[in-house]
Amino acid sequence: MHIVEFCVSNMHHGTDLVLKKLEQLPHIEVIEYGCLGNCGECFLSPYALVNGESVVAETAEQLYELVLAAIEDQESRQSALDKLLDDL
Repeated sequence: MHIVEFCVSNMHHGTDLVLKKLEQLPHIEVIEYGCLGNCGECFLSPYALVNGESVVAETAEQLYELVLAAIEDQESRQSALDKLLDDL
């Protein structure tokens, strides 16, 4: 399960639509907070935290794609780490 966190204050960038799309995916838990403490980033760009890692985009549509790419990248890194540990 992957956790994607959104800041309510960032919704003016259209991230509410991204949140709703991600909620439809079974392997993603979406959490909405009043504040994530990244006020500068939040004011300037659409962003979300993906398993604790910040993902920033120029548009909400791009954010959706970057969140999915970040999840894929994190899964790939975890798989490589698991394989390495199994080989030890």
